[in-house]
Amino acid sequence: MSEFAIELRGIRKSFGKHQVLSGIDLTVRPGEVTVILGPSGSGKSTLLRTINHLEQVDGGTVRVGGELVGYRRKGDKLYELHEREILRQRARIGFVFQNFNLFPHLTVRENVALAPVATQRRSKAEVNAEALELLARVGLADKADEYPTRLSGGQRQRVAIARALALRPEVVLFDEPTSALDPELVGEVLDVIKDLARGGSTLVVVTHEIGFAREVADTVVLMDAGRIVEQGPPARVLDNPEHPRAKAFLAHVL
Repeated sequence: MSEFAIELRGIRKSFGKHQVLSGIDLTVRPGEVTVILGPSGSGKSTLLRTINHLEQVDGGTVRVGGELVGYRRKGDKLYELHEREILRQRARIGFVFQNFNLFPHLTVRENVALAPVATQRRSKAEVNAEALELLARVGLADKADEYPTRLSGGQRQRVAIARALALRPEVVLFDEPTSALDPELVGEVLDVIKDLARGGSTLVVVTHEIGFAREVADTVVLMDAGRIVEQGPPARVLDNPEHPRAKAFLAHVL
């Protein structure tokens, strides 16, 4: 077993001539919470999407639990895996999107139970029972038979978290999970993520919520222009940043 839950080495990514990630190195140990901050366009979400191969990298490697993600190595060359193998790997990596991505024609319980039955071949009875447990965990046991359109944004995002957990992932990635919510709904979603952190889950959270980062993160990563410019414990990064770009960003948001 690797000592790291997530290990990124030399990650590069461009869209056309625009380089979005410029050689990112990042490690996350099991049970740690890493919060990624930075201005819009700094590459935060793209970096997150490389971890489960939603974005192919142009260079570098991603490993989760020691396993190379998206590729197999043969000699000195990397070959992209077949889609079936990539989907198997993604089942180990929970992903919560900023815009929920729930299926409107399925009930809340069906949304949570769909992926484990389809991708992990688990029994419907087992998965449905676990879906109810997960919905209770996020405070939505009474909404199991509702449809997503009848829920608030905060409730939909909590369903999305339950759906990610239903795959029993090794790590969970959050891509700005509160950015699409009205301000009064942000707290209910952050409380669920805090509960996961207290339970020892390995989390990587891209967010603009500085208070959340200060309270929950083991490590804060600050990105700018596709690079990590500051990284360390919340108190040091947020209160005593060293890099000029980190100082400028934090002066703007604090």
